[in-house]
Amino acid sequence: MKFSDSQAIGLVESLGMLPAIEAADKMLKASDVELVSYENVGSTLVTVIVKGDIESCKTAVEAGVRAGEKIGKITSHNVMRRPVRNVNKVLKVHDIDQ
Repeated sequence: MKFSDSQAIGLVESLGMLPAIEAADKMLKASDVELVSYENVGSTLVTVIVKGDIESCKTAVEAGVRAGEKIGKITSHNVMRRPVRNVNKVLKVHDIDQ
């Protein structure tokens, strides 16, 4: 998938794996997004990354935050609209620009 003006990346970061898994599950069920991956920083912070159109990512992130907060702590969340190709270099392991 090439990123266009209507594409986005959605991110939800949690304290621990359990809220991240719950957030990912709800994100994928809430809208038409694709799971890119998750990032585990140390043994504590976990970030779930999805991609799709802007509105789908917004819906997914909102659902993921609500779900994760029910069972744990969500530390951060964001929807990055129209990411530039160089963002792929930051997430080079996942090749988000396909």
